[in-house]
Amino acid sequence: MIGRSLRLYRDAYRGLPAPVWLLGGVMLINRSGTMVLPYLTLYLTQHLHYSVTEAGLVMAVYGAGALVGTFLGGRLSDQFGFYPVQFLSLLVSGFFLIFLQFAQDFYTMCGVVFVYTLLGDAFRPAVSSAVAYYSVPENRTRAYSLNRLAINLGWSLGGGLGGYLAGIDYRLLFWVDGLTCIVAAIVLRAYLPVPVRPGPTVGKTDAPIAGIRSAYRDRLFLIFVGATILFAIGFWQLFGMIPLYFKQVLHLKETQIGLLMTMNGLMIVFIEMALVYAVEKRYAHLKVGIIGFGALLVGLSYLLLNTGLWPVLAIFAVFINTFGEMLAMPFMQSFTVERANPQNRGQYLALYSMAYAVAQITAPAFGSQIVAWAGFPTLWVVVMGFCLTSAVLFWWIAAQEKKTALVGN
Repeated sequence: MIGRSLRLYRDAYRGLPAPVWLLGGVMLINRSGTMVLPYLTLYLTQHLHYSVTEAGLVMAVYGAGALVGTFLGGRLSDQFGFYPVQFLSLLVSGFFLIFLQFAQDFYTMCGVVFVYTLLGDAFRPAVSSAVAYYSVPENRTRAYSLNRLAINLGWSLGGGLGGYLAGIDYRLLFWVDGLTCIVAAIVLRAYLPVPVRPGPTVGKTDAPIAGIRSAYRDRLFLIFVGATILFAIGFWQLFGMIPLYFKQVLHLKETQIGLLMTMNGLMIVFIEMALVYAVEKRYAHLKVGIIGFGALLVGLSYLLLNTGLWPVLAIFAVFINTFGEMLAMPFMQSFTVERANPQNRGQYLALYSMAYAVAQITAPAFGSQIVAWAGFPTLWVVVMGFCLTSAVLFWWIAAQEKKTALVGN
């Protein structure tokens, strides 16, 4: 049994190209400093004394910047290549993140947050294009999973340290987060091999979906993006309203909230790669159906939050939420790349990333308004409904793909 488990872990990491590992290292450095986002609502309400509604609006502006940034990042990656977009996004956003601590009033905060996220989130479609460029279809889902592993290992380190630093001085979060962005940019520029031509159009033989010219005219993919938005609205509560719920309702300390966020990251670090490898090996033909099951689990995690006020249920809810995330997100990115070809990959990945940006805009303001109007229990019911609806849509897409495959044969 132990030997089989060790072989599973070994095989899960085997065969990934060196640049994919290097991209993972860049993400690890960058995300080890990720402290501002998970504690931003607490910083705004506890340190700057914003109302819950104002904090929710700032988080919505955060999402608006992400929406514009991911769109521009995808377009620029297709036009100029993913390499310069990654480097400049990390470097410049790091300086803006350090500057963010000096914003005090509501409107200045909104303006700086918007510019920072616009610059920072241009990185997302660029790094996704880079992972696709340096991988092949046979190991692409695992390549994305490794990227997520690096993100979440960094998240677990940064989340735990962030809770400690927040207890000392919230301003330390901005310095550490900004400096790790700058260091990640330097490491990327120094060690990641530059493509022969600076774009995702070189050296891959991925076959595009016949008849698909633009992501914006791919009907099935647009439905997929809509389902992803619903899923992401539920998922983003983990970084917006859930920490506030833990603080205001369960009366947890910042350090305890940080440990719960660390648990999320550590689960992904130790489980996701092996889980994705085992699931893909056996159920590769059910990729979108697996995404639907992951969305279902995320929805059920909010049902747990409504069953009582015991901290043990909060821990179990984070566990179920994370398991759903591990099943859904790597396969989402892989499905997105498979719908595209190398010439429009940035466009597809930008549209996919924009789904999360839309959720970043709507989820915080939507969540804070519902909490102010009807309380946390109502919010958990609503976002559970969103996740269940997204699961049904993903399963419908899987059925449509199966019909298309049968017709093609």
